[in-house]
Amino acid sequence: MRGYVLSIWSLLDPIYFHCSRLTFPPRVGTENSILRIRITKYKGRNTTLSDGTTIQKNDLMVKIHLHNVKLLKELKEIKSEIKKGKMIYRYVQKSLPGVEAYIRNSPYANEIKGIIGITLLSKGCERLGFEIIEITHPIYKWFKRMAFLPIGILSSPKSSIWQMLKEQCPHYLMMSTNKLSDIYKVK
Repeated sequence: MRGYVLSIWSLLDPIYFHCSRLTFPPRVGTENSILRIRITKYKGRNTTLSDGTTIQKNDLMVKIHLHNVKLLKELKEIKSEIKKGKMIYRYVQKSLPGVEAYIRNSPYANEIKGIIGITLLSKGCERLGFEIIEITHPIYKWFKRMAFLPIGILSSPKSSIWQMLKEQCPHYLMMSTNKLSDIYKVK
């Protein structure tokens, strides 16, 4: 059943990619990016990151999206959740230099405050340079939980839906452009 769902998702993903105005960051090194990105205006509450960068409503950010269908296909044979987590960590780590290059070469480079993503996979993100910010709006948080539910079911078929809803909570991941450049700029 999972195979069929992934096949259908693979067929629909290019339509989603086109309609959502996503793009791939430039390739840096030999790795294809697991991230897809787009410039967006921030709509959350005002936040000050640890490096002093203040993110306010309508500030330009680069929104990062995991390429979930690609990731699920690559991880489908791996049983260990720890191995899956390490692979995702490495994929994101290898993709972030491309995001940094995208921002640096953007006509909006001086206006972009940072990168933002929403995920259930926040464990270990601090080591990549991200800050984990709680989603405070209860309706938006519930909406994101529901949106991530199919991904959770496909990635962990042994977990019950109620267990996933109870245990997994979406968070914002944020990083300022200065920090991104400090850590990921290819010299």
